[in-house]
Amino acid sequence: MISTYFHSFRLLCLAGVAILNPSHAAAPLALHQVSIATEGDYRLIKSNGWPDHEPGQFPRQGNPNSVSPQSYSFRVPLKPVVAKDASRFFGWWGVALNGVPFEPGTAETWQNNPQSGWRYEAATGFLNLGLDEHNAHVQPTGAYHYHALPVGLVQRLGGDDKKMLLIGYAADGFPIYTSKGMDSKGELCVMKSSYKLKSGARPAQGGGPGGNYDGRFTQDWEYVAGSGDLDETNGRSGITPEYPEGIYYYCLTPEFPFVPRSWHGVPDASFAKHGGGPPGGHGRRGRLGGPNGPGRKGGPGVQGEKPPGPSERDPLRGSFLPDFP
Repeated sequence: MISTYFHSFRLLCLAGVAILNPSHAAAPLALHQVSIATEGDYRLIKSNGWPDHEPGQFPRQGNPNSVSPQSYSFRVPLKPVVAKDASRFFGWWGVALNGVPFEPGTAETWQNNPQSGWRYEAATGFLNLGLDEHNAHVQPTGAYHYHALPVGLVQRLGGDDKKMLLIGYAADGFPIYTSKGMDSKGELCVMKSSYKLKSGARPAQGGGPGGNYDGRFTQDWEYVAGSGDLDETNGRSGITPEYPEGIYYYCLTPEFPFVPRSWHGVPDASFAKHGGGPPGGHGRRGRLGGPNGPGRKGGPGVQGEKPPGPSERDPLRGSFLPDFP
């Protein structure tokens, strides 16, 4: 297991002049900083939220925000406690080993109405939310965060072609891996999600979006137990290089839900955000942020202000809103 991890990018200076990447001339200069250490019953992850790979250029079409350093201090349980029911409350879902948080949901809703019960997906390709080549974008606070597999981090860690690759921890303390896991024969293989696209058309009554289920909304998907390798929280139990005796672990899959939408265990309060409200759509109580979760309240940035959105025309989209801070 990782007990201590520290990495910091430093400026390259020649004759007293800092050499910057021109693609980030508009973004504030920052050093990647993260420390991971164990203390008592917790793994403490502190970072400034700047990735250890070069982020995409921001602002960009679909995301009007600039990346800026943050101040994170996450407390990850070393002995995760399994929850009675899967849950998701307002906050970051987890954090990568480079100190960048994971956020599975978005603030984009049908006709800009959180109560509509229809929330857009960031990584299914129907709505341009300005994701970069690492499946990340930026909140109004300047917080760079991942909505799917952190490509640059995976590359820096050596890839997962021949091994399971630990890439972070969820707020409940269970580890996060890429989609590669060990099957019953001890062979490395891609773990499949058990979420499937619903068939038929969305209900049009009540002013809903109508149209066929195509994946643009979180609510276009449903969990079908046993249809894949992973459970409702996109995880499974098994052995890993870091946990040879076995543990429950999450997988980030190339298909929905990409990043899990709820927790298998009890999350730590240090992952809560300040301001805004929780992501998700209408549904049964206790499943926040997933395909059946209740809606998000609050709003991004200054109350009443809406940053400009992408220029493409989508008959089934509402007004652009970045993720809530």
